[in-house]
Amino acid sequence: MNSIRFFAALFVAKLAMLGLKITRHNGTQLPGVLAIKICPDFLGRIAHPEKILGVTGTNGKTTVVNLLNDALTTSGIRVLSNKMGSNLHTGVASALIMGTSIFNKSRYSVAVFELDERATPRIFPYLAPDLLVVTNLFRDSTKRNAHSGYIFWVIDQGLPASTKLLLNADDVVSSQLGEHNERRFFGIERMPSDVEHTHNIVNDGRTCPRCHLALTYEYMRYHHIGKAYCTHCGWHSPEYDYAGTNVRVGKGVLDVRDLDGTLTTLKILNDGVHNIYNVVTAFAALREFGFTSQQASSALAKISIVKSRFSQEKYGDVYVGNQLAKGLNGVASSRAFDYISHLPGDKELILMMSDLGDEAHYSENPTWLYDADFEYLANPSITHIVVTGPRGKDYRLRLLLAGVPDERITWVKREIDAPEQLHFVPGEHVFVLHEVDSPVLAGKVLAKTQELAKQKAAERASTPAPDSQGITYGASSPSTAERNNA
Repeated sequence: MNSIRFFAALFVAKLAMLGLKITRHNGTQLPGVLAIKICPDFLGRIAHPEKILGVTGTNGKTTVVNLLNDALTTSGIRVLSNKMGSNLHTGVASALIMGTSIFNKSRYSVAVFELDERATPRIFPYLAPDLLVVTNLFRDSTKRNAHSGYIFWVIDQGLPASTKLLLNADDVVSSQLGEHNERRFFGIERMPSDVEHTHNIVNDGRTCPRCHLALTYEYMRYHHIGKAYCTHCGWHSPEYDYAGTNVRVGKGVLDVRDLDGTLTTLKILNDGVHNIYNVVTAFAALREFGFTSQQASSALAKISIVKSRFSQEKYGDVYVGNQLAKGLNGVASSRAFDYISHLPGDKELILMMSDLGDEAHYSENPTWLYDADFEYLANPSITHIVVTGPRGKDYRLRLLLAGVPDERITWVKREIDAPEQLHFVPGEHVFVLHEVDSPVLAGKVLAKTQELAKQKAAERASTPAPDSQGITYGASSPSTAERNNA
């Protein structure tokens, strides 16, 4: 009876997948939802690839999955992945359905799955990754993952004994996962930008994971990422198996010291610390997969960040780009704010980080705004911020509390109208900061920003030069009242 139920579920799911393809709908969860509804243990019965790499954690897991998938693919390995779909158990089921024949034979030898932290108890009993990469654990969405200790327990209590773990040694929370599992650790040695005390609002690594007394940090990178030790019981951050070192941001490279002490030079995606971690993480995962150091380095050298997450190009006489900021996630937004605030030159920003999925069903919880370090945006180099979307006025309030002068903030109701409020000063950088679930809307706003940047440059090129008294004829600029139309 169970076999009949399984094959019925597989058949229905295959039909659903075909229907979605014909009607050009995404519906990446639907086949998996139907299959698990018909056969609750579907994930355990469907054929699995021979080798499975899982990636979970609060931040960075999507980028690491993309890096691994692309690196393996460019190396000639056919990879099954859920990178274009859901990271829940239903999304993993949908990926397996796509990669399996109607006779339940897997068409792939390797799978790389992004796994939502909260979904792991519904996945691990049926699908045990050979290698599980954990990027980090922070507090996240208030309604789901607001306590990093709780999410630690969710993952830890269901870990399959056979799964090898690849953990971030610089994260005092996630590095403690899987005490009884085989483990490897990665991290980045001390950098010039490291500090002795965190300036971030959120720090969930203040106490020793063993004796629960106060930790001492040798250095801190951001939030609770750094090298810590306990003066009371002797606990300390794990030693590195894969150590990022000698980061040369100007040259776009760093070295990684391998298990045997060998140094390998890697290309970094950009100069953001979080993306440097992503490269070290992917390198370590490829080494654990079986790549040589040179193979891993060569594969990663061919890869760049997905443009839906970060881009920057020159349009007219202004640099225009986008930056994923992950609304509802104070730590991820803080990383984006920190990175942009330290870029050279003047900047204008559009903040449109509202979670559109939440907004469609009920009022988004705004408490994450007070976990996010909006204080980075008080940097004088950020000359103008346009706040927009369902939470635009909340962003404005938070910016004011962070010390951003009122005259630098403009509110506009609709996201698509935000680019019209920008000043497009020659040589400056303009960024659209957006949420994970709004790539289409963010793309439209970005495209309009790019077009306006070119138009403004053309208008300036055709404007008469100032007369001897410094007065320019034929030019106009918006008044303060027009710019700040709140």
